[in-house]
Amino acid sequence: MRTYQYTSIPSQIQSALHLTSTPLPTPSPTQHLIRISATSLNPVDYKPAESPLFRRFMIPNPAVPGIDFAGTIVLPAKNSDLKVGERVFGCGVSPFAGGCLAGYAVIGVDSAVRIPEGVSMTEACTVGVAGLTAWQSIVPYIDKNGGRKPKVLINGGSGGTGVFGIQIAKAVGCEVVTTCSARNVELCRGLGADEVVDYTGQKDLAGAIERVVGERKVDHIVDNVMADVGLYWGAHRYSVVGAKYIVVAGGPNLSHIVNMMKMRLLPGWCGGGKRKVQGFFAKTEVDQLEQIGRWMVEGQVKAVVDEKFAFEDAPKAFQRLKTGRARGKVVVVVQDL
Repeated sequence: MRTYQYTSIPSQIQSALHLTSTPLPTPSPTQHLIRISATSLNPVDYKPAESPLFRRFMIPNPAVPGIDFAGTIVLPAKNSDLKVGERVFGCGVSPFAGGCLAGYAVIGVDSAVRIPEGVSMTEACTVGVAGLTAWQSIVPYIDKNGGRKPKVLINGGSGGTGVFGIQIAKAVGCEVVTTCSARNVELCRGLGADEVVDYTGQKDLAGAIERVVGERKVDHIVDNVMADVGLYWGAHRYSVVGAKYIVVAGGPNLSHIVNMMKMRLLPGWCGGGKRKVQGFFAKTEVDQLEQIGRWMVEGQVKAVVDEKFAFEDAPKAFQRLKTGRARGKVVVVVQDL
């Protein structure tokens, strides 16, 4: 099979990737062998790889990137109810080198679910990391017992996770405030956002959000960007007491680690933040993937694809993702859909 690998510690993953021919992987009894049709890229596919310390100790050598996938069962896991030829989607075997930027991959029995009728391979391959991250950073924190719609702030509504976050929050009954650049305001409104704040050129983003939300402050905050730490330090201005601040973005670098330590450890009375901050890492949950699939069939959630790349152009797909300007997901078509 054709496989993209990198063997060195890359300063830029797109320059380290090389397309090679490798034997088909051999699944264990608890794994499926899946023919990959498409994969969508995520920041976690390149940020750990480009961190020398992380790459050396946490990522195999050689490494095959690509966590999200959509494909077809070639050999199902033992005792699985999935059958040969069924279309499936989900997440790869490793959170840092998932193995799906290849013709075939082995996938854990609890990491693949059926693609519902009416959902394409391209649409299904976008869900994995971004869909689960959106779900797990929002749904468990929503309290519907207060007699009013929960109000959620999603910082970065037009990126891969943000587009799912807006739609999933609406699907579970939330009011949504989001931020994005001026060119993506209508996209976010079209996905269901109730209020959209253009963060372009904002010197005080927390203040801009405070003006938009007014007296009805937000109950929960998800930061998919983490480019403006002032958004956290000013969170008390636009959120209710007890609101949590979930940091989805960031990476294995010193500046992010220092910021997170300050946000976690500096007490409010000493100039620290006044809202509890939490880091985040998504877990594969079959029932959540299945529910997102049902919402896609019902039209409550739709895939937003920024651009599709041929398999031979996978390095260009990484370049596009790394610009930070992708609207929704960047997809690599591995072979015939």
